[in-house]
Amino acid sequence: MRTLVLASGAGTNFQAVLSGISAGKITNCSICKLIVDRPETGAARIASGAGIPVEMIDSKSFSTRSDFDSALFQSVVQAGPDLILALGFMKVLAKPLVEAFPNRIINIHPSLLPAFPGLHAVKQAIDYGARVSGVTVHFVDSNVDTGPIIAQESLPIPEGSTPESLHQLIRKVEHSILIDVVNLVCNGQISVDGRRVFRHSKE
Repeated sequence: MRTLVLASGAGTNFQAVLSGISAGKITNCSICKLIVDRPETGAARIASGAGIPVEMIDSKSFSTRSDFDSALFQSVVQAGPDLILALGFMKVLAKPLVEAFPNRIINIHPSLLPAFPGLHAVKQAIDYGARVSGVTVHFVDSNVDTGPIIAQESLPIPEGSTPESLHQLIRKVEHSILIDVVNLVCNGQISVDGRRVFRHSKE
């Protein structure tokens, strides 16, 4: 499955997907391109080292958000992906892009949605006094972190956790759940009916 990745930061989940492909834990998946929205990202360095084409669409170089959204839309459509992975992409995807790829854009979020959507989810959970956190992998819709949930995994929040220490714990869970979901999707083992997501055995 021709897969395009969107990223804004260090690229740890991107690296996890590449490692999953190399290890045979993700099959039927080929990363065709990485798009980043800022210069000098870790994700771009990882892609370059793996021989994956990288395009930077610097959000700060556009006078309006709609101009950035239009440039991103055109780049994604021209790449012709079967699947899009938003891995730490810190921009809400515009409605035209989401509607062009229904149930083909996957996002990973560091909370048990619908709890703590949006930015700083880990800090939100600590500030709220939550005892449990986790990871959600979901399809992207036109709102923020509200698309159909593919998979979730929970973990306890240790006493005295900081956003940094909790994020380290969450990251370990993120990688394994992401690899599992990408493999299922790329092998046609996921279907969607409204908000309900179903897993199927491999034929």
